Amino acid sequence: MISTVPIMTVLPAFRRFPASAAVLARVFAVAVVLGCAGAGAVVPVAADPSYEDWAELRMCESSDRYGTNTGNGYYGAYQFDLATWRSVGGEGRPDRAAPAEQDYRALYLYRMRGWQPWECAGEGFLELREDSDARSGVVPSYEDSTYIGDPEAPQPEPRPPHEPDTGPETMPPWPGVVYAYGDCATALRDFQLRMNAYDFDHEFTGSGCYYEKTREAVLAVQRANGINDSGRLGPKTWRAAWEGEPPN
Repeated sequence: MISTVPIMTVLPAFRRFPASAAVLARVFAVAVVLGCAGAGAVVPVAADPSYEDWAELRMCESSDRYGTNTGNGYYGAYQFDLATWRSVGGEGRPDRAAPAEQDYRALYLYRMRGWQPWECAGEGFLELREDSDARSGVVPSYEDSTYIGDPEAPQPEPRPPHEPDTGPETMPPWPGVVYAYGDCATALRDFQLRMNAYDFDHEFTGSGCYYEKTREAVLAVQRANGINDSGRLGPKTWRAAWEGEPPN
């Protein structure tokens, strides 16, 4: 079953559902699907979940029935609710859509939110693993989703790994302003993107505004280079970002 959350908004905690006897029974039935499909299945390349993962999910969620209407607000093979279905561009009701359409919308949802929306995919059930396409925000094509319902169809080729923008390789001229928390300036963008060259747990987009993540980076650069850790981005910290010791 899928919880209701618009795709492009900040996601709150998702509503989870208690494991029902019916769901548990469907988990055990997954092996039957894999036994039938495995003999002729093509081993997919490492992009998006495999045909087998989707088959397991459908069996657990709906006993692999695309036309099912459970009567509790969840529909089709992937047990979409209407709000989630519409958030990935679905029209009408999921159980009335063609199987290929349901497959496509399921892949769309996976690329936006990973396995999180599906109870059956999670801990204590199938425990499906996410790959680099999960939560990537990349809208699939219908061709991308063809393999989900057809084990003989080729799976999409993996995309190159994402490389963050690290900004200018050589130090830009010092802008002549000492920046502090809350400041916004075009020059700050260069410093922020430079921080992507280091091992921070945050990718800087180069917003040009000095907030908490930028402050953490400034302090890290200062401490790595013996600069007074004031949190103010002055000329010494600016130079150290390109020519000093790595901050981590």
